[in-house]
Amino acid sequence: MKKKNILALAICGLLQGTTSVNAADSLMDAFSNGDSNLSFRYRFEFVDQDGFDKNAKASTVRTRLNYKTETYKGFTFFIEADNVTEVFVDDFNAGAGNSPSKGNYPVVADPQGTEINQAWFNYNFSEGNGVKVGRQRILLDNQRFVGGVGWRQNEQTYDAVSATFKLGGSKLFVAYVDHVNRIFGEDVDAGDHDNDTILINWSNKIADIGKLTAYYYDINNKDAAAFSTATFGVKFAGNVDAFNYGIEFAKQNDAHNNAVDFSANYWRLDAGYKLAKATVFGGYEVLEGDANNAGSMFRTPLATLHAFNGWTDKFLGTPQDGLEDLFVGVKGAVKGHKWQAVYHDFSAQDRGRDLGSEFDVSIAKKVNKHVSLLLKAAFYDADTHATDTSKIWFMVTSNF
Repeated sequence: MKKKNILALAICGLLQGTTSVNAADSLMDAFSNGDSNLSFRYRFEFVDQDGFDKNAKASTVRTRLNYKTETYKGFTFFIEADNVTEVFVDDFNAGAGNSPSKGNYPVVADPQGTEINQAWFNYNFSEGNGVKVGRQRILLDNQRFVGGVGWRQNEQTYDAVSATFKLGGSKLFVAYVDHVNRIFGEDVDAGDHDNDTILINWSNKIADIGKLTAYYYDINNKDAAAFSTATFGVKFAGNVDAFNYGIEFAKQNDAHNNAVDFSANYWRLDAGYKLAKATVFGGYEVLEGDANNAGSMFRTPLATLHAFNGWTDKFLGTPQDGLEDLFVGVKGAVKGHKWQAVYHDFSAQDRGRDLGSEFDVSIAKKVNKHVSLLLKAAFYDADTHATDTSKIWFMVTSNF
């Protein structure tokens, strides 16, 4: 297991902080008055994918235990451990080398294992202004560029130093990331990436019109050079009565150890209208590529990718010739059941190659304050990209 420098510094800071009698007395009160949480998430995932002899059947349970101290003079400590265990059936490939004997099954990226998911110190020097040090969750905007991949059983977290500053309607978030703990787990190389990454995200609310966001993400991935990119973008989103909208543009260039010299753009348009019992929404997203220059497509290596471009995850990596995603959907709630249906039409940004289509549908129910249920399905119809794929999920979440 690789050493996590920032996490180690955070733990050392706690030990040093308890050497003083006064500090120990104060920390004792903070710890004794802290809160703990235990949660379980069971999920069954079924995958029928052309090109594989067998269908994947993944039955896993994630157990999460965390503890947070009471704040004392602005200081808070938090620690969280996750365990993912296969139960009942394990006919699937966990991906990235986690299941070398199961290459005849489609990938379900939920490997077994136990890890420290988060462990951080936070110091708030005033309301809404603070610094966090250690292994932490970083979720920026809609997680299109930086997120936690919370859908997978093993969450993506960051060994980082981050700071948040608020002034009026403005918010500035900055972070230095030393290490990315990816969804594949620490037992394989793809699960741990050393970084020297800077994240900057600024937003400002503009009266009742909406919110303007600007961001700069300088990713220096020392273990996966193709992920090293510099991205600058702006977004404006808001609503007028029942109508909501959003427009976003970003420009990306190669950076640091990336061997490919390239520049690519990103566009996204969103719109929605709230009816009496449902909301109709749609959008158009473009990630540029270049069919004649290998490795020159727009990349989002830190994103929560499952939330974009269809739930079958056929576009976790942008195709060489780019991607255009035209989607439309409807969502609502009936007697405590939240439901959603979305249709995607995919094509290549460069030269317009047909990349297939997908239909996604889900229904969720909160049984009580402790238990919730989810049934979800996705059906991808391939054309010149990947293979036909169908996925079905059943999930039970409980919190205590």
